[in-house]
Amino acid sequence: MESSEKNLIAREKILDSIRLALGKTPEKNPFHSSENKIVKPYTENIIPKRSDLSHSEKIQMFARYAQAVSSTVDFINNINDVPKAVTKYLASNNLPTNIVMAPDADLDAFPWDDSSMLTLRRGKPDEKDQVSITSATFGFAETGTLLMHSGHHHPSSLNFVCDTHIVILPAERIVGSYEEGFNKIRNKVEKNQEFLFPRTINLITGPSRTADIEQKMELGAHGPRSLHIIILDKD
Repeated sequence: MESSEKNLIAREKILDSIRLALGKTPEKNPFHSSENKIVKPYTENIIPKRSDLSHSEKIQMFARYAQAVSSTVDFINNINDVPKAVTKYLASNNLPTNIVMAPDADLDAFPWDDSSMLTLRRGKPDEKDQVSITSATFGFAETGTLLMHSGHHHPSSLNFVCDTHIVILPAERIVGSYEEGFNKIRNKVEKNQEFLFPRTINLITGPSRTADIEQKMELGAHGPRSLHIIILDKD
């Protein structure tokens, strides 16, 4: 692709973002088709056999691999129990109940007002915030990894600034392989012109860690020291 065409695509993306912010629908233009040429062509690599499972088995595999990398996992089956599960986790770990939460409509569906102990603020985290709550776009069973994509509903800083990160993950978002999840994103971009490919995608496998110093594992080096995943399995 010529550099001039790339510049035109970038320009149109910026203008579309402005149109969305003003409540207008991005205009259909020939540069969208050029952009799709970048996103659409894709040949799947070899997919691990271990991810070829029933959905219930994928959920259990995801939890098992997530716990193997120092995440903690809780299962609930009722949306009304989400605030209780969060409160219980905070209390058991002696954590503050003042929380910064992603301004995500999916999270707003939970009855947070039923828990008088929690104080929620929606938006980006500050240095004083110790606990954040987000959802996740996907959970990959093959490695126990979470995929977060940025947007107005999910500031990326919520994934990294706070010492404790709580993720509410609907079980239907757990897929077997990375390819399965990325294909879903590609299909959404292709079918919905109002959905722009995320500016940032973060793959998170367990809490932040490093072994750079004396080959000793330390948690919380470049992000959360604790990652707690609440899997909402309504089935």
